[in-house]
Amino acid sequence: MPSTAVMLDFGGGGVSAELILPLQELELSFKQPLLEHPEQVLPQHEAALREYLLAHVHPTAPDGRPWTVEVSDLSVQTKEQPFDLTAHLWMRPPPGAPLRQFKLGYDVIVHEVISHKAFVFIRNDWNEARFRPPGQVPPIPEAVGLIRSLVYSVDINRAGGSFWRGFGSVLTLGVQHIAGGLDHLLFLFVLLLPAPLLPDGKRWGAFRGLKGSFVQLLKIVTAFTVGHSLTLLIGGMGWLRLPQKPVEILIAVSILVSAVHAIRPIFAGKEAWVAGGFGLVHGLAFSTSIAQFGFSTWSLMMTILGFNLGIELMQLAVVVMAVPVLILLSRSQTYSPVRIVGAALACVAAMGWIGARIDWWKKDPGPQPSAAVFVSLRPIA
Repeated sequence: MPSTAVMLDFGGGGVSAELILPLQELELSFKQPLLEHPEQVLPQHEAALREYLLAHVHPTAPDGRPWTVEVSDLSVQTKEQPFDLTAHLWMRPPPGAPLRQFKLGYDVIVHEVISHKAFVFIRNDWNEARFRPPGQVPPIPEAVGLIRSLVYSVDINRAGGSFWRGFGSVLTLGVQHIAGGLDHLLFLFVLLLPAPLLPDGKRWGAFRGLKGSFVQLLKIVTAFTVGHSLTLLIGGMGWLRLPQKPVEILIAVSILVSAVHAIRPIFAGKEAWVAGGFGLVHGLAFSTSIAQFGFSTWSLMMTILGFNLGIELMQLAVVVMAVPVLILLSRSQTYSPVRIVGAALACVAAMGWIGARIDWWKKDPGPQPSAAVFVSLRPIA
């Protein structure tokens, strides 16, 4: 028999619940013909369905006080059998009651259909580091209870988690993201290649000096950091959304332009501005990953902070390893062929990425579907 799934997402001062209810079973308990014309379920019954759900979902605090429950939206899935009603509920504890410990009283459908079951899962919980990592398959939701006839409640206790567990997890994801982002690291590398050298007309000349090299390297790294941090914040908060495909193409273009500059100076003295400008583009790519988490406002801010800190730590590690080698090589005669060969290989890689990403865009011009299924938790005033 079709079953109900109850997905709980913690954050933002409350708990969001997504209920996936089979229409066949809901029709029996709601006592209205829903399957005959499923596309008319909401136009005809939305107000009554909201009242029905509020009458059968009763979270309570450990001291017995009821939580506040609101039905934020309803939708009906009619593309394939079995048809489902999806309801999003926002549940908030009373003043002084713990957010992470409560009893979920629930008897939707099961109060009438004794064979029906409702499986309760935790899907999104910052303090337990349970969320969808960007670009990865979401973890299996954690089963915490089963609602069935005569069992109309589930005790929820998430008191064992901590803020630092979630923060450490997103920091690690930031490190992993930049470590696996070859295009981001390659862009930074080709910008650093000519940094220890002085421009001499249309070619790179002598060693800039130890102090001058460190100052130039610091300017480039700082500008890139400021650029991508700014758009990571703007994009991650949802204040700016750009299609992913042109952003990925611009990242490859940034590598190509910087690689050409490493062979022959084309924007000498403006490296920091170029690093900052292209850093804005790279930050937009980072923010695409952040947007997939589906956190509340507070958790999203912490995610952006932790994720960006992880990126900076990995970036700093790469710079610390690369800079001494570049400075030592730049003082020798072998640096010129090393620089040219390295920049040429970067050009080849960038042109390959540009071609592949343009072809990818042509084949799939529509918006890229997201695999994330989490509910965005709205902030509480």
